[in-house]
Amino acid sequence: MSLEALTIGRVGVDLYPEQSGVPLAGVSTFAKSLGGTATNVAVAAARLGRSAAVLTKVGPDGFGDYVRQALDGFGVSPAFVGTAEDLQTPVVFCELNPPADPPLLFYRSPIAPDLTLTDEDVPWDVVTSVPLLWVTGTGVSAEPARATQRKILEARERREHTVLDLDYRPMFWSSVEQAREEIGAMLDHVTVAVGNRAEVEVAVGTADPDAAADRMLDRGLRLAVIKKGAEGVLVATPDGRWTVPPQRVEVVCGLGAGDGFGGALIHGLLSGWDPVRIAEYANAAGALVASRLACADAMPSAGEIEELL
Repeated sequence: MSLEALTIGRVGVDLYPEQSGVPLAGVSTFAKSLGGTATNVAVAAARLGRSAAVLTKVGPDGFGDYVRQALDGFGVSPAFVGTAEDLQTPVVFCELNPPADPPLLFYRSPIAPDLTLTDEDVPWDVVTSVPLLWVTGTGVSAEPARATQRKILEARERREHTVLDLDYRPMFWSSVEQAREEIGAMLDHVTVAVGNRAEVEVAVGTADPDAAADRMLDRGLRLAVIKKGAEGVLVATPDGRWTVPPQRVEVVCGLGAGDGFGGALIHGLLSGWDPVRIAEYANAAGALVASRLACADAMPSAGEIEELL
């Protein structure tokens, strides 16, 4: 099966408390899971039957071995997972307190391997030809990955299904202004952008969903997807816009819901669905992940999404 989707960016090992609702100081045991936005999105797409791979890097350690093995187990190609010989594979501790929006403690110093991507790490024939390319805002938070991702987008030449996950994480940036400059610049090179209110405010300077959608469409995007929390999801194209209501679930862990949404978005785009159907399907996928513990392991199947819908 030929590759359908390539995601680029963050990878790590998530350590989830096995005791919920207590601070990290009170946790006695943790469970290991594959993590990282771009990685989880690839896993979510693969769970829906798509041929996916992730372009990233790990350290020369046991956690790096685990990342490759876990990807393979999830049906995601590890062929483009490189090794940064002098760095360690990142780990992320999650505090399930509160469960709906758990704080994260990132161990990515002095720099994460996935932010050391260079021209030599990139499969240039793949990034220019793969049916769907997924990049992230975090991917331009530091050099050399920033320059590499810019070159990737330039080589892609705004081919259909070039998707930007705004993925704004304050701890990766020196200021909001720097993030706005770097993430915002990518909007001129993609066809689809997805993010929540806080992320679109960073990217285009307003948290108002409709105004943000206008600004993104004015930059040449064909689809803007803005997640409005309890108010649903706004999807906007040059031809119209719609708000899809949220799915109601009992939240176990809010982490990974956006990545499940992203994998379903990939599936819908590659299927040629209309924007409303894509948003409804992605909403359901995200809701299912929020009702479960862990990220990659929690990604739903097509049958589970259809059942919830």
